[in-house]
Amino acid sequence: MSGMTLLGMRSRAWLGTTALLMLAVLPVHAQDLLVRNATVHTAGVRGSLANTDVLVQSGVIRAVGTGLSAPAGVTVVEAGGRPLTPALFGGITDIGIDEVSGESTTVDSTLKLPDQPLRPEFDVSLAYNPASVLVPVARLEGIGFTALGANSGGGFIAGQGGVVRLDGSADPIGPLALYVRLGAPGAELTGSSRAAQWMLLEQMVSEARGRVPADSPHALLTPAGRATLARYLAGQGRIVVAVDRAADIRQLLRWAAREKVRIAIAGGAEAWRLAPQLAQAQVPVFVDALGNLPTSFDQLGATLDNAARLHAAGVPVSFAQRDDASHNARKMRQLAGNAVANGLPWADGLAGLTRVPAQVLGVGDRIGTIEPGKLADLVLWEGDPLDVGHYAEQVWLGGRAVPMRSRQTELRDRYLAPPTTEPRAYSR
Repeated sequence: MSGMTLLGMRSRAWLGTTALLMLAVLPVHAQDLLVRNATVHTAGVRGSLANTDVLVQSGVIRAVGTGLSAPAGVTVVEAGGRPLTPALFGGITDIGIDEVSGESTTVDSTLKLPDQPLRPEFDVSLAYNPASVLVPVARLEGIGFTALGANSGGGFIAGQGGVVRLDGSADPIGPLALYVRLGAPGAELTGSSRAAQWMLLEQMVSEARGRVPADSPHALLTPAGRATLARYLAGQGRIVVAVDRAADIRQLLRWAAREKVRIAIAGGAEAWRLAPQLAQAQVPVFVDALGNLPTSFDQLGATLDNAARLHAAGVPVSFAQRDDASHNARKMRQLAGNAVANGLPWADGLAGLTRVPAQVLGVGDRIGTIEPGKLADLVLWEGDPLDVGHYAEQVWLGGRAVPMRSRQTELRDRYLAPPTTEPRAYSR
């Protein structure tokens, strides 16, 4: 066989695999569906409902109740009492904007402009690729939406990102959020002092509010940056702040109250120390519920019952990973389950993966709960969704059953050795 012929065959095989993966994320017409006799965890005011049906028409939940009839042509799924939940939150990730972390040409989440490091107008969602191989990998774990988070690289004001549904849609479904990093990690980008962060924030606020001339030689922001920050200062979007140390959180609460901005905290290893203040200000926290040992001086107070303590005080609690969140989005269930194992009520663990992040990020009117009028982003589970020993049997996004396969499962099926009595080295 000639080298050209072999190359052509390999190219066609590669294109075939790529085409299958792309088809797995491209949107198609919404499906009508009746899920019958499920344990429906609504994540809403109705709580968990045994032996309950969910009717979906045109991709939207139309009814939740018992004994619902299936209109003509509607697909019926017999759940047999198994759990049905809203599709889960994948955390604050780079899914679709970071394909291979070690290959810079596939990483679009970080802005590095040495001469103009502070660019709040930077919007990572413009680079989102719905055909990313990470999308079906996440969906297999019951994940239906994620927040695209800008990463600090050239400045502690990282930029903006939006919420995307993992249904093949190309655009965010709600308002953008502004991502900021404070504390020790941000100090590396602010003259090696966390005190300088507040100095720079104060000047940027002054610029956005028009107290510093636009042509000032000392201006930090571009005109577009001023306009972007001004929107957040006017309450038109959430500012998500990665911060851990209680002292820094205290300063953040004072700043947010003074400037009247809507904030959320990501990480918050020591947030439990200020739980009453966070509850009073209604500041939600995206907790890393696996953080029990400090990895920096900002996390000396890390504890596994962080989420439980915050919830007990009345703080809205969701979850977010610190490291490699995009390629390990499946660990979000482990975070929630770990929080439940350390005192967070089960229903609130599920809410932290569904209703709470949807509400915090401004998309709670469309997703996050199972109730009439919401998009039919649903997951049928083999067992407890907060127990990683169980798995998602089927995911529906907009009422459409998505393929329960990914590049990982296709590679597994291709290379997994068939059963044999011979040693593995002898199998072909």
